[in-house]
Amino acid sequence: MLAVATLGFALNFWAWALISPLGPLFREQGTLGSLSESDVALMVAVPVIVGSLGRIVVGALTDRLGGRVMFPLVSAATIVPILFLAFFALDSYTLILVGGFFLGIAGTSFAVGVPFVNAWFPPERRGLAVGIFGAGMGGTAISALTTVKLYTNVGEKAPFLLTAAALAIYAVVAWVVLRDAPGRTPPTTSLVQRVVANARLPISWQACLLYAVAFGGYVAFSVYLPAYLKTDYGLTPADAANRMAGFVVVAVVMRPVGGWLSDRIGPVPVLAAGYAVVVVGAGVAATHPILEHVGTVAFLAMAAALGSGSGATFALIARVTEPSRVGGVTGLVGAAGGLGGFVPPLVMGYVYGRTDSYAIGLWLLAATAALTLLLTLTVVRRTEREHAAAISARSASPGGARSA
Repeated sequence: MLAVATLGFALNFWAWALISPLGPLFREQGTLGSLSESDVALMVAVPVIVGSLGRIVVGALTDRLGGRVMFPLVSAATIVPILFLAFFALDSYTLILVGGFFLGIAGTSFAVGVPFVNAWFPPERRGLAVGIFGAGMGGTAISALTTVKLYTNVGEKAPFLLTAAALAIYAVVAWVVLRDAPGRTPPTTSLVQRVVANARLPISWQACLLYAVAFGGYVAFSVYLPAYLKTDYGLTPADAANRMAGFVVVAVVMRPVGGWLSDRIGPVPVLAAGYAVVVVGAGVAATHPILEHVGTVAFLAMAAALGSGSGATFALIARVTEPSRVGGVTGLVGAAGGLGGFVPPLVMGYVYGRTDSYAIGLWLLAATAALTLLLTLTVVRRTEREHAAAISARSASPGGARSA
């Protein structure tokens, strides 16, 4: 179940990131007219915002219908905007925005997989299991490595048709193979009631902030790094996409590592270490260092920190949230993570358009990570300790161990 869910997440994220590598190429070729840096930023960010907000609804639906239904449904629905982009939108900036809007459906697959995987594993193994599933975000690396090459060497429609075919095959496989965990009890309350109830949990807003910086930072770099490297360092679109793929691979590898470490030493130390690295890395990158040496180390260090922090966030959720509410909380937190990835590209494009420098945007990232580090070491640590104390109290009460 974990392997099939991870594969589905990777394929959907491959689709979700199809537009990002093409943004700099469209601007360079002028096929869509004269595009500004802000135009490219908006084009690559639109799928992110839809995929993020859609997670709230999809996460709640997964609690009700289960991953066995939702995984093939989301995968099949994503094929429609992919084919629209391939056959109708590639010569129109407006139509690419429309197609990108609905392409965001692919990004909601995250809110399907986390509760699905979480239900199959005991609490002491959920950090690693959800971290392994989260490594499916490496689908963005597949897109970075293949999209531009297929588009230029095989044909404009090639990357879209290949992705659509892969999703069609996966939807069939998922419908046949996937099964929800035994003992799953669907909620009986309405969707709105569940969303409101989950939003009131302290862990929901805390994890939203944590994930907005950790995963949001990853998404922002994965969609905007090609444009950033091309503009600021003069790289070719293919070279910039390859370097972005390296960033993604490091983050992907570190996500299950972050979950595994959280199972052993707790999620708070992992999160704190990750945000501290981002503070330093973003500060270094803001000075526009030599890319081949200091710059590469700074970006890869941030990739490792953001990946491990993303894994640790959901290890924290699995530790302090009732299993029946994980889907709903995941939807809210996943939405925050995606929104965290939506804003930075727009900010970076705006800042560069007025200052011819990305430094201000990177310093803002360093400041945000520093504030998140402070939140982790104070409020989040207290929430984790209060939950552990509540479990101990229930276990110590008469009949507590049996009810637990």
